Amino acid sequence: MSELETRVGNWFEHLAEMTPDNLEARRDVELVITKLDDGQVRVAEVGADGSIVVHEWVKQAILLLFRLHGLKRMDVGPFEYLDKLELKSDYERRGVRVVPGASARRGSFLSPGVILMPSYVNIGAWVGRDSMVDTWATVGSCAQIGANVHLAGGVGIGGVLEPANAVPVVIEDDAFIGSRCMIVDGGRVGRGSVLGAGTILNPSIPVIDAESGEEVSRGYVPDYCVAVSASRRREYPGGEFFLPCVLIIKRLSEGERHSKVKLNDILRDHGVAT
Repeated sequence: MSELETRVGNWFEHLAEMTPDNLEARRDVELVITKLDDGQVRVAEVGADGSIVVHEWVKQAILLLFRLHGLKRMDVGPFEYLDKLELKSDYERRGVRVVPGASARRGSFLSPGVILMPSYVNIGAWVGRDSMVDTWATVGSCAQIGANVHLAGGVGIGGVLEPANAVPVVIEDDAFIGSRCMIVDGGRVGRGSVLGAGTILNPSIPVIDAESGEEVSRGYVPDYCVAVSASRRREYPGGEFFLPCVLIIKRLSEGERHSKVKLNDILRDHGVAT
């Protein structure tokens, strides 16, 4: 455990007492936010064994930040904001393309080659190299987005700060997330997988293999799958109902990526609207 990590943990034990007047705590927390902003630390990552490793002390630093900063007026062109944290800047040096209408908060990390259409990226989020956050998509606090990922229009990637031990949403490299998908509460999409438009994924939603009918996980679409929103029948004392699930309709070869035409053909073959 580093000295900075220890100090942040000690400050967090006194979270309710933190105010902007605590300059020593502010110094430590600002250092963590600067490291987040530059990609030197991150909230979570996929470990060598495939599990999600969450660095709780980094999340604690973000929570402390909001206690240690007061509201401040910011003028950005014709727009006025009132917030506790400034927006990210210096995109040209970072090699990031940002279309007017997009914004990212300081303390998020955008890798070189990232494109932000009019969209939003919150503090603690990590977006990997050459990924696109498409129009009106949202990357919530601490969400981890891999390299070569496409978050299509209107995708909602949920954030997580409290409780401090919650697992962020993770989208791994080369994934494609279709329009209006919602992935929240620690949902996870594996490397190279595709989610059809409108899919909702969280740890309470079963992921089912269409070939076997077996539940393979909850809230996690494994690597190299094409998955769509579906429902399954359940009987209760009050009647028969259809509950949401996610259905894996195709397994891809490792490293295989779908062109949009191929993806549309697969979805049409299974009667899914594109």
